[in-house]
Amino acid sequence: MYPQLNFLQTHQEWSSSTFELRGLAPTPAEEWQRTLAFLGLGVAEKAALARSVEALMCRAVELVVDTYDYLQKFPETAAILGWEESVDVEHLEERRRFFTIWLARTLGIDTSDEFAAYLFRAGKFHAGHGPRHIHTPPTYITAAIGHVLAYFARVLGESPLKAPELAAAMAGWSKYLSAQLNLMLFGYHIARQFESGDLPIRVKLFGTMRPIIGESEVIVRVHQADTVARVLGKFFDYYPEARAHALEKTWDTEEKSNSEWLDVVSVYLFRKGWRILLNGRDLTYEGGFDQPLASQDEIAIFPPGR
Repeated sequence: MYPQLNFLQTHQEWSSSTFELRGLAPTPAEEWQRTLAFLGLGVAEKAALARSVEALMCRAVELVVDTYDYLQKFPETAAILGWEESVDVEHLEERRRFFTIWLARTLGIDTSDEFAAYLFRAGKFHAGHGPRHIHTPPTYITAAIGHVLAYFARVLGESPLKAPELAAAMAGWSKYLSAQLNLMLFGYHIARQFESGDLPIRVKLFGTMRPIIGESEVIVRVHQADTVARVLGKFFDYYPEARAHALEKTWDTEEKSNSEWLDVVSVYLFRKGWRILLNGRDLTYEGGFDQPLASQDEIAIFPPGR
């Protein structure tokens, strides 16, 4: 009945707030499913979307080509892409390929958690964290979704769909694309927070963490006097795929001064055997995660067995 009870009893050395991570953002999958549930994208609306897919698929190539023709002609987006003088053909092919894959998954009405991770990663790329480090302001992320939605409306308006079918399909696409936009902006803002701060902290990764993250170390930027907990929080927000491997999610209550009710909040604890070191010192025995950081400090994350 209380699945977290045994975990807390057998990990008492981590039960203090000194070793907790609070305030982590939802994972992409959690945010995706929450948004879809709020929008109420149910079976009937998915069926309405499916009835409109054939008409949209027939014009998919046109959408991809027209989108990038417009982006290279509009001065501000051309400047963002570095296409003020001429279009980089290789870069254009990359963009069209990415857009085509996204469009195919969208027309497939993909609501999987893996697609949530894909959209989250796309948001990080738009924040300048992609291979080409191009920063796309959120205005253009939002406008791009609006552009696609307008294109869908135009194509379906020219299709044989009857008015009720057209209305139902556009209602569904509006909800579905809004959920996608939320995920991409979610990833964008997580990435911007990750690089926010004047204090770069090197986080070294060992063992099984390296293949999960794809790096042996990363730099997390925080502000002066921020704590180890802040660095770890930013790290696991930016790399949510590492949470299931390293962290155990529990629940706690918080009392707020402006409310008569207790709020139930998520709390993350490292799983048994994980070690967090600050400048080579194991924080299990030396102060925990509340320690403030200074220039040149380094954090190391060791999985069990090291």
